[in-house]
Amino acid sequence: MIRKSYLFFVVLLAAACHDLPPIPPPAPTPYLFESPPNFPPFFDPADNPTTLEGIALGRKLFYDPILSGDNTIACADCHRQENAFTDPRQFSIGIDGLPGKRNSMSLANIAWQNRLFWDGRALGLEDQALRPVRDVIEMHETLDNAVAEIQANPEYTDMFWRAFGTEKVDSALVAKALSQFERTFVSFNSKYDRWKNGTDSLNKSEMIGMQLFSDNTRGGCAMCHSFGAIFSDFLFRNNGLDSLPTDPGRFTVSGTLSETGAFKTPSMRNVEYTAPYMHDGRFATLEAVMDFYNTGFHLGPYTDPFMHTLVKGRLSSKDKKDIISFLKTLSEPEFLTNPAFKKPD
Repeated sequence: MIRKSYLFFVVLLAAACHDLPPIPPPAPTPYLFESPPNFPPFFDPADNPTTLEGIALGRKLFYDPILSGDNTIACADCHRQENAFTDPRQFSIGIDGLPGKRNSMSLANIAWQNRLFWDGRALGLEDQALRPVRDVIEMHETLDNAVAEIQANPEYTDMFWRAFGTEKVDSALVAKALSQFERTFVSFNSKYDRWKNGTDSLNKSEMIGMQLFSDNTRGGCAMCHSFGAIFSDFLFRNNGLDSLPTDPGRFTVSGTLSETGAFKTPSMRNVEYTAPYMHDGRFATLEAVMDFYNTGFHLGPYTDPFMHTLVKGRLSSKDKKDIISFLKTLSEPEFLTNPAFKKPD
């Protein structure tokens, strides 16, 4: 009788345990980031708050080729930390050996940007994150296949459980994790920032370059690359690369004729490391960019009105060198080696 009673108790206990809900994971740890001086508050969407667990998951996904059709290309292949999270190639090459038609944009300080890609077709990081996965030229994968591969990996299901409280993987959570990691790519400790905060100094060439950069009748740079945290207005402009644009740019998204050949103004932070330049990577050096804005731009029917105010040949060789000297004060070498952004072990 004792043995039968014991067995009956074990059966009842097992049944009771089976009916209990699973133990929930501990609450994710909030990512606490204090915006540096002169920066706006850190952007953290209410429906995807940044957490340490979410960052860890996004970091693993960012470097994992599991998101591509043949498991050979990861996000990090076209957004390389040593190049301020852009691609040193003019056009990135997808899994089928096909080149894209636009240069990869930098992901630095992307937390403060809400219209992504050169033409602004994505509204925020969560909207942007998985578009390269589905793109037939880039990663050429279906979301269903990518999710199935991730779901089959026990390490990933554990990380999703810790970050989002579920072991069931879906594409929306993949996008959220990638977005959380990318929002941490904050670059704010350049020589310019230290000068601004009174802890460093600029030399004569850098000071002259800054003055030229901000003078709308001389350098004209700050009209689009506005002074502040990010050094961009993030508007869409046709800067006169061609008389008649071969790439319609923003027009394909907005349908507004005046935005033909208009592209998003990139940030100047870490510009020293983000060559080649322009949406199509046509310029290999900052010197070539300066020559273009000094004498090489075209005035066409869609060129931004500001370009029409610039006088060709207004800058001397020294002027151009001084502006480049100032641009290099926006570099942050530590950003390129920050261990928090590197491929996880």
